[in-house]
Amino acid sequence: MTHVLLANPRGFCAGVERAIAIVEQVLNNFGAPIYVHNHIVHNRRVVGDLRARGVTFVRDLSEIPDGAVCIFSAHGVARRVVESAEARGLKVFDATCPLVTKVHIEVARYAQAGMDCIIVGHSGHPEIEGTRGRYDGPGQVYLVEDVEQAGAVCVGNPERVGLVSQTTLSVRDTEEIVTVLRRRFPEIAVPRRGDICYATQNRQNAVLELAGRVERLLVVGSPHSSNSNRLCELAEAEGVPAHLIDAVDAIQPEWLSDVRYLGVTAGASAPETLVQEVLERLRHLGAERIVEMPGAPERVRFAMPKELCA
Repeated sequence: MTHVLLANPRGFCAGVERAIAIVEQVLNNFGAPIYVHNHIVHNRRVVGDLRARGVTFVRDLSEIPDGAVCIFSAHGVARRVVESAEARGLKVFDATCPLVTKVHIEVARYAQAGMDCIIVGHSGHPEIEGTRGRYDGPGQVYLVEDVEQAGAVCVGNPERVGLVSQTTLSVRDTEEIVTVLRRRFPEIAVPRRGDICYATQNRQNAVLELAGRVERLLVVGSPHSSNSNRLCELAEAEGVPAHLIDAVDAIQPEWLSDVRYLGVTAGASAPETLVQEVLERLRHLGAERIVEMPGAPERVRFAMPKELCA
């Protein structure tokens, strides 16, 4: 008999909820078509539902007609993208997560002060592309992805360098990287409050709580979702096999074989409807009992853009 332990908290964070609400409100106000720069969030179900309602997702602003309605994704964009949208006469609504905007502001302050900037994050992730593109100072931006790179990076002025992090990283891995950077650059400027968002921390803590109780973990989320991948990595570091799934048909029946306790969680861009579909599939495969774990309450809510509140 397999029992399912359901992580709490899980799924949508306040930034994702706000981003989706912005797209829905813009659709209500202006009608289709509207255009979103990059996927609004990293989830196939969310993107597919919005695409069916007339939303077109683009990688480059050149794919958007002049004067059209455009939304920047929750991951944020570079300054050059903002300037290009203004030059094209696009009607822009910014769905960047406020916690990502906080990082952008930190990078801009380093640039204004003439400091170099080290960004801890994953190359190619849209949040990193946007964050790097917020630096317009005289110095350089350096991307550090792991401890090895932290030990090797060479900056122009070790006494004039600032640090920021991608918001969806592993708390544990980032602390190790920052420790190395602090040792190598004692004068490095670090934000008073860490850049990894509350939702990322809470979901990782919930997985750590599950890891001591379950024999296998299912993480509902996209393979492109940084925070979802970190949940899998965290479980596996604790000795618990983990599987990242973005649809119920990805579940393998043998995952329940000889497993008494199976954990389920969801990344910050995965909708609760998909979690419930996963639970229903597990019941169909023989799971006998589903227990939701206690967890840290999340009361964070981000305001909608003022132009959508009139």
